[in-house]
Amino acid sequence: MAAVATSIKPTRGLDVAFIFKKAVISALVALVLFSLMIGVRTEAGSDGQLTYWTRFGDLAAMVATVFVGSIVIELLRHWWGPVDTVRIVPPSATKALSLAGRALVPVLLIFAFLVPVIFYNERYILDLGILVLTYVMLGWGLNIVVGLAGLLDLGYVAFYAVGAYSYALLATTFGLSFWICLPLAGILAAFFGILLGFPVLRLRGDYLAIVTLAFGEIIRLVLLNWQSLTGGPNGISGIPRPTMFGIPLTPGDDGLAALLGIEFSPTHRIVFLFYLIFALALITNWATIRLRRLPIGRAWEALREDEVACRALGINTTTTKLTAFAIGAMFGGFAGAFFATRQGFISPESFTFHESALVLAIVVLGGMGSQLGVALAAVALIGGFELFRGLEQFRMLVFGMAMVLLMIWRPRGLIGHRAPTVYLERNQAISSDLVKEGAG
Repeated sequence: MAAVATSIKPTRGLDVAFIFKKAVISALVALVLFSLMIGVRTEAGSDGQLTYWTRFGDLAAMVATVFVGSIVIELLRHWWGPVDTVRIVPPSATKALSLAGRALVPVLLIFAFLVPVIFYNERYILDLGILVLTYVMLGWGLNIVVGLAGLLDLGYVAFYAVGAYSYALLATTFGLSFWICLPLAGILAAFFGILLGFPVLRLRGDYLAIVTLAFGEIIRLVLLNWQSLTGGPNGISGIPRPTMFGIPLTPGDDGLAALLGIEFSPTHRIVFLFYLIFALALITNWATIRLRRLPIGRAWEALREDEVACRALGINTTTTKLTAFAIGAMFGGFAGAFFATRQGFISPESFTFHESALVLAIVVLGGMGSQLGVALAAVALIGGFELFRGLEQFRMLVFGMAMVLLMIWRPRGLIGHRAPTVYLERNQAISSDLVKEGAG
């Protein structure tokens, strides 16, 4: 009986007063914050004087949403409970969720592959899919630096810009094809990654973030002011479109449609671009997974967990950091080359700090080190911007609130994964001859 009694874990009671008090406090804070943002709207009148009008209905709706949302969050926390309490979720539901999680990756891959087939006549959805896959690739590239090596990089957009401008300059100046410029753009971006890596070898944390942020701004300012090479604020136009291994996707007699004997459609190029970025993203994912299982990937994980212990183990942290920056930058360069050929025009305005912050948010929200989490976060972030487009000025407010709630509920991301690649499945006893105390 005693054994049975000790195996039963205590459950928590529902503290209604605490939940209500917390909801009221959250509502009051929202009232203070949103009073001037939503409740009062100001504008310069035709006579130059400041005019204002109130929107107390919208303010009341926002405060009520915060109040109800706070109650819902606390109820969900009580439902799931901490680790040492009895869970209300039955074992059958837990098993079903586990099976659904295993089937999620194949289902997403199949759906992504069939998107051009399902939505062939939906140009907007195809363009949105290309944009999402581009950010998935950027997220996976930055995940090497931030998620695996633990190096906070706020200037990742610099490598994105280097890849885009490398392809644009090589293609427009020397007439090289996309397939030749693509690896060159990756190599040049990796070179710039090494240039960034050398000055920050002794930095970590906030100092590393500041230096990488400055590097991204330096690249943007160089692109903006070196007009003889980059075109300055006017950018570079007339960037050649990609070909299917030398066969252009044009309506001419030498085009792919004419060779296949089918009617030409502008959608052919969009579908080709979709599968091109889909293949590049899959290559990025495959290379990241393979590298993670190699000694260099294990060194990245050791560096992320504890740099001092990493040095004590004899790992060359200089090489480890440089390889993380170089490989992550290389994939950013590949994505930049694709962006340039897709747009046909690039300018420094496309490579601001906002892009770095967005890619970093994708990595953090998805779960640093998780490939699937990064992909889901890219779909949620990029797709979320489009989903809430109808809310106009409230779009960023609603989206920011959703991100805050996600970070409160899932502080390690959608799929938090920091488990090392190599670990001991069971504890092993150590011989007494190997320890100072004389007992293993």
